This record gives sequence, C-alpha cells and structure tokens, in this order.
Amino acid sequence: MPTSDASGRCPWPGDDPFYIAYHDEEWGVPEYDDRALFEKLVLDGFQAGLSWITILRKREAFREAFDGFQPEKIARYTPKRVEKLLGNAGIIRHRGKIEATISNAQAWLEIMERDGGFSEFLWSFVDGTPRINRFKRISDVPAQTEMSVAMSKALKREGFRFCGPTIVYAFSQAVGIVNDHLVTCPRHEACARLAQK
Repeated sequence: MPTSDASGRCPWPGDDPFYIAYHDEEWGVPEYDDRALFEKLVLDGFQAGLSWITILRKREAFREAFDGFQPEKIARYTPKRVEKLLGNAGIIRHRGKIEATISNAQAWLEIMERDGGFSEFLWSFVDGTPRINRFKRISDVPAQTEMSVAMSKALKREGFRFCGPTIVYAFSQAVGIVNDHLVTCPRHEACARLAQK
C-alpha cells in the first residue's frame, strides 16, 4: 500500500472528496466536548463490521434519528422508539447497536454526574495529552494498543457496549487522543500543533 498520495496525505481516504474532507478537517483533531465525544464513540460502535465511509455518509441521518446525539434524550428512549429506529432506512438498522446507544447514553449520564465530564474520563488514559505517533506507513499503524484495551475495559465497566479495543482505538484516532496521521501527511504537524494548545 502506498505511504501517501501526491499531497503527502494519508492514503486511506483515496480520491473520495467526502472522505478527503473528513481526513483534512476532522480526523485527528483533539476533541474535548462531552457530547461530541459521545456521538463519535456511538458512531464508531455502529461502524463495527462496516466501513467508516458508510457511517460518515449516514452521519446526518443518524444525528436526526438520535436527537442530535443528546444523551439526556437518548437515555429515555422506549422500546417503541427502538422499533421506529429499526424502520429508519437512513441509519444502520441493527437492534443491538441501537439498544447499546441507549444504554451508552445512560452510562454517559452516570459518568457526567459522578465525574463531571466524559471528556476528562476519556482523556485520562493519555494523561490529558494526545499521543503523537510517528508512523511512516499505514501498515505500521496498530489496530489496538494497551491504552485502547484499558479504555475499552473501563468503558465496559461503566456499562458501555460496542466499545472493544479496536473500536476504541479507531475512536481515539478520530478524536485526536492519538495522532496517527502519517509523518508525511501535512495534517500530522497541524494536529500536533493543535494538541499543544
């Protein structure tokens, strides 16, 4: 697999403009907003067994279906609401993942009430500072790490589902907990600078 394209960009977005925009503007940018982190973790759970671009293309439909990913609302969803979601062709219609989203919202609320922040809970696994890796090839990038294993176990203890170590590592890359842009990619340095703020 190539190390990067002509721009030096990571190769995984290919030539899809939608995917390139996600890579260039969002992936790897440190995220600290509690609700945004919840949304991204849920979407990564929905990705299990699918490609990320599939989820990305449905993200607006997911946001509409799940009340803007407001955990306070999702935590109160009824079995009737689950059935309605299962009939929504705009999202991934998987009962287990939909029901997990509800229990994940309930777990999120408990963490927020107890610890005062979901962001602090997640970022504690890197002591609040993004891990900046220096990979040269996509093949060098791990699917999971000791950090993602620990975060996965902690999330599961809190009642989260669809949050295995591989899902959690992909999530950590997306929200900038780790910077896995290849060193040849212009976004590596850009995201590293954001991490220092």
